[in-house]
Amino acid sequence: MALPPLPSLPLSLPAAALALAALAAFLLVLICAIAHVTAKTMPYEGAECRKGSAPNIRDPATRELSVVVPSYNEEKRLPLMMDEALDYLEKRQKQDPSFTYEVIVVNDGSKDQTAKVAQEYCKKYGSDKVRVISLEKNRGKGGAVRTGVFSSRGKIILMADADGATKFADVEKVEEGLKNLRPWPEGLAISCGSRAHLEKDSIAKRSYFRTLLMYGFHFLVWFLCVKEIRDTQCGFKLLTREAALQTFSNLHIERWAFDVELLYIAQRLKIPIAEVAVNWTEIEGSKLVPFWSWLQMGRDLLFIRLRYMTGAWKLEAKKCN
Repeated sequence: MALPPLPSLPLSLPAAALALAALAAFLLVLICAIAHVTAKTMPYEGAECRKGSAPNIRDPATRELSVVVPSYNEEKRLPLMMDEALDYLEKRQKQDPSFTYEVIVVNDGSKDQTAKVAQEYCKKYGSDKVRVISLEKNRGKGGAVRTGVFSSRGKIILMADADGATKFADVEKVEEGLKNLRPWPEGLAISCGSRAHLEKDSIAKRSYFRTLLMYGFHFLVWFLCVKEIRDTQCGFKLLTREAALQTFSNLHIERWAFDVELLYIAQRLKIPIAEVAVNWTEIEGSKLVPFWSWLQMGRDLLFIRLRYMTGAWKLEAKKCN
């Protein structure tokens, strides 16, 4: 005569905890494996490493300041930013004839008239002061900025968003931040514009959901990558030529989280970083989709840490052949 089956007993607390720990360890190993296997480098690394007639970051600087403006479908917002920037730069050059500059607009595969708008400024101010680089396909902000940086001629290089959210005259503030870091070790230094001082006002205008996403993102940045900079995402950053070469040569992220990787690389290379408060106004027309963009950035932050931790990405000084 068959005995009835014994009733299943729940796991004891120690056994349940052990099972959860084993599951967590398995998931961590799996995520590390996925991060390592899917790691890619920038696909145009080799092309940028070759010297030629075109300006190259590895050549000696021939301008005081390069301004790199990544632009994707910015035909409406770009003119306001360019008018403000060029008005400031022209006035500064008249006051100090030794000051030289260039503005590099990187058209990131736009589907509107961004390239045409930028070319008008090239015609007005001359191709020596305003250059336009057009990418056939959209690469993302990080890819666009990297393209502009590698084609720059300035002793110092400024990243500036096409929406003009930061007052361009605040370049003097980030320049002062750069000067305060002297002496620069091997010419390396970075000064970041920051909106952290505006956080209380911005929270009052945001929904609870967006505020929660913002705090979650800031925590992940602090926990996984960058601990000393409060605002990693402000698009107003000033780098010495040497710092731009070392950081962007090692950069992999092409989209929104590229700022975080840039600063993560800088900290790993022990490059001095200043954070300077700048004036900032939210401009309509943002390309950032709140939930999905934050989700993508969260994934990128985790993968940044894991890929460097597992050796899929390595920091090294790039050299041209």
